[in-house]
Amino acid sequence: MHIDKQILEKVNEWLTPTFDSKTKEEIEKMMTSAPKDLEDSFYKNLEFGTGGMRGVMGVGTNRINKYTLGKNTQGLSNYLKKVFAGEELKVAIAYDCRHNSNTLAKVVADVFSANGIKVYLFSDLRPTPELSFAVRYLKCHAGIVLTASHNPPEYNGYKVYWQDGGQLVPPQDGEIIDIIENLQYSDILFDANASLIEYIDQEIDEAFCQSTIENASFSTPQEAKDQLKIVYTSLHGTSIKAIPNVLEKAGYKDINIVEEQAVPDGNFPTVKSPNPEEPEALTMALTLADKINADIVVGTDPDSDRLGVAVRDLNGNMKLLNGNQTMVIMTAFLLEQWKRADKITGNEFIGSTIVSTPMMLELASEYGIECKVGLTGFKWIAKFIKDFPNQKFIGGGEESFGYMVGDAVRDKDAVAAILLVCEIAAQAKAAGSSLFKELINLSLDYGFYKEYLISITKKGIEGANEIKQMMIDLRENPLREINGQRVVCIEDYQSSKALDLMSNETYEIKIPKSNVLIYYLEDGTKICARPSGTEPKIKFYFSVNSPLESLEMYQKTEEFLDQKIKNIIAEMQLN
Repeated sequence: MHIDKQILEKVNEWLTPTFDSKTKEEIEKMMTSAPKDLEDSFYKNLEFGTGGMRGVMGVGTNRINKYTLGKNTQGLSNYLKKVFAGEELKVAIAYDCRHNSNTLAKVVADVFSANGIKVYLFSDLRPTPELSFAVRYLKCHAGIVLTASHNPPEYNGYKVYWQDGGQLVPPQDGEIIDIIENLQYSDILFDANASLIEYIDQEIDEAFCQSTIENASFSTPQEAKDQLKIVYTSLHGTSIKAIPNVLEKAGYKDINIVEEQAVPDGNFPTVKSPNPEEPEALTMALTLADKINADIVVGTDPDSDRLGVAVRDLNGNMKLLNGNQTMVIMTAFLLEQWKRADKITGNEFIGSTIVSTPMMLELASEYGIECKVGLTGFKWIAKFIKDFPNQKFIGGGEESFGYMVGDAVRDKDAVAAILLVCEIAAQAKAAGSSLFKELINLSLDYGFYKEYLISITKKGIEGANEIKQMMIDLRENPLREINGQRVVCIEDYQSSKALDLMSNETYEIKIPKSNVLIYYLEDGTKICARPSGTEPKIKFYFSVNSPLESLEMYQKTEEFLDQKIKNIIAEMQLN
């Protein structure tokens, strides 16, 4: 197999004395036995995406290893020294249950300390939202978490947080990347200054727990809490370190843990994917719920920033909710609590994303506040909090099963969100309702919104090119009619332009550029195409809606909307 000259130059660099013998042995082995793997390992450099940098672990510039993470950390160290010149620099580091996360976290800590930067390193795995909290609690300049969220076991990742507790956003991300790209691997300082590394655990745990309870509890009577039967699974991840403790201290007693999934394990042996977005991931929890007649199932992804929720439907069967449904239930509850407490002045806001349900806009309008809508990723919601300090953030979410309650944590936070959703479920049950009925009531008030997501995986170089071509085709040959409905507007976030097809006028989109296309149809349907920033996938998001006339019409209306989505997918040839 012929290897590109530029790739070969990168390979040869990694065979120099800068790199350790184990790394060089692995490369030499691939050169003879797996040239295609070698090409995939070096054909590009890993880049920061919507959720930081993620990739397969292994040797090479396109892999997660001590050198790619070391280079990032060296670049970040240089940047911190430049931006905060003369200050005593501090960073916090956390890691999840993935293979090599603890050793990679120590490598990152070593590099920071070798650059004279004080490091607070968690002594064991912790939920990602706790790292966001710790950055502000410890008054750090930055934070790092080693995680690949819900990706397959061979992945790991590197997420960077800034001093506000939110993930990196422009212009810092671009400035840091420029510094990293101008570094040589020989520039990395790996020799740790042990005196600058401090291990943290219990104090931060207790502060995080207390903060979560303060932000996500809403005067639920103890009797109501006692009556709620909860099934919880950590899916082999980090939330086991926080959620049982938070729920118990908040007053919930009937917490039934899926023991087979309670031990952190980077192989995720009981699931195909440790992602609460995938129904299969919560199968064991649902089985336990039916066995003990639980009211609610809650589960998290490995780093505990996403949550999955299942509740009893009108027929008493456990039903998985999607991220849009949990988002509107939690947001509506928060808004009502704020209204009852006479805290809404009109200077508050909720947050959402361009690919999430339009019902968030309806909720904001009803309560006389603003819904700020940004690109995919909670870093943009955190940026809203930072950019608009005179407005009070209530809560916000995105369709991919993430939610943020208040601003103590500046990222999606399954710990607080699970406590909040249990509060809603407990209060609803005590009032003779249910969380599912509360969702239906929202549909009666604002319209029945139904969302659906398709993810198409395309791996490797060929896959990346296929995804690129799909987006080119959608831009250069735009669809004018879908499922018998005219396309009335196309928003292109890469060009920051929107085209109104009814008037043939264009207008500017005042959101940072991103490779996203959104089609709006004349019946209110919304279709979004977006390549993933962290995975080899292209995602298509569908939102359809219809008035809901009565509770009795719920099932028929849902079937109608489901069929509409199926028709659209078939016409676009995505199935």
